Amino acid sequence: MLIFWIIIFILSLALLVKSADWFVESAEKIGLAFKMSPFVIGVTIVAIGTSFPEAAVSIFAVLKGATEMVTAIALGSGVANILLVIGLSAIVARTLIVKRSLIDLDAPLLATITVLFIFIMWDRQIVFGEGVLLLLAFLVYLLYAVFQKRDEQETPEAVEVLPSRVERREKEAKIKLERVKPAKLNFKVFFFLILGMTGLVVGAHYNIESVLKLSDFFKISTSLIAITAVAVGTSLPDLVVSVVAAAKKKYEIALGNIFGSNVFLMLIVVGIPALIKPLVVDDLTFTVGLPFLIIATLLFIISGISRRIHIWEGMMYLLVYILFIVKLCGLF
Repeated sequence: MLIFWIIIFILSLALLVKSADWFVESAEKIGLAFKMSPFVIGVTIVAIGTSFPEAAVSIFAVLKGATEMVTAIALGSGVANILLVIGLSAIVARTLIVKRSLIDLDAPLLATITVLFIFIMWDRQIVFGEGVLLLLAFLVYLLYAVFQKRDEQETPEAVEVLPSRVERREKEAKIKLERVKPAKLNFKVFFFLILGMTGLVVGAHYNIESVLKLSDFFKISTSLIAITAVAVGTSLPDLVVSVVAAAKKKYEIALGNIFGSNVFLMLIVVGIPALIKPLVVDDLTFTVGLPFLIIATLLFIISGISRRIHIWEGMMYLLVYILFIVKLCGLF
């Protein structure tokens, strides 16, 4: 039975990631067919869609009564995004070049949202009102993105802003609008939209079931599995994209997705489940996960100030992530 549930855990993670891709691609096509602005598609459909795997798992965790898994997944994915993804990307690229706009615009925003998230978590529970606050903060983030983009378009000498996953998908959508006539909506588009939604539900359900079974078998907390295996599993697409981009010297892509991803994790992945049921922050997440999220965010901002993330810094990131896993497992 152990092997069976390990296989179910792996397959459910793969289904979650693939289903999110199906859903987002279909939603983009529908938006283009209705002649929606590529930027609107980027900051709505794509922005929320990129965090669907974590959000789906978190919602099912709440429905199963494992509310402590929600913050564990969010913190685990946030730490992995910075220390693991950026660390490996810096090693592959040898030096990641950071544009000034990262420090002037994106870093302060990420720092502010992280401080808000810490403040909300401090009493070790997240209630309905705090969930509403997180979602309102996400709305402010979307407005910030819209007005920032508008300012860039109106100002000829505007500083080039480091593209996030949202902005990159916007460019892709814009290319589709310019080169291809909006595709007619057909059965295939709606089929993959429904298939993506169904896959997210099924994948999330079996992922939570497998986590609960494995935690019982190994006699460990569900939070430990969530903050490590689930968090890393749902971050794998970001890892692959960033490392490949770093190898091709496309630094803006390697770095850009981390900001949007961590913002969505703290505001959406935690905010929505908090509306369903109060979330509990367990000891492991609070005493280990939260400090390492703070450390990872500070390292990222400090490294960016020099506008270079060198290979030795990438190695340091990985060492800190290994320390994070060791501390979680209580090895010392």
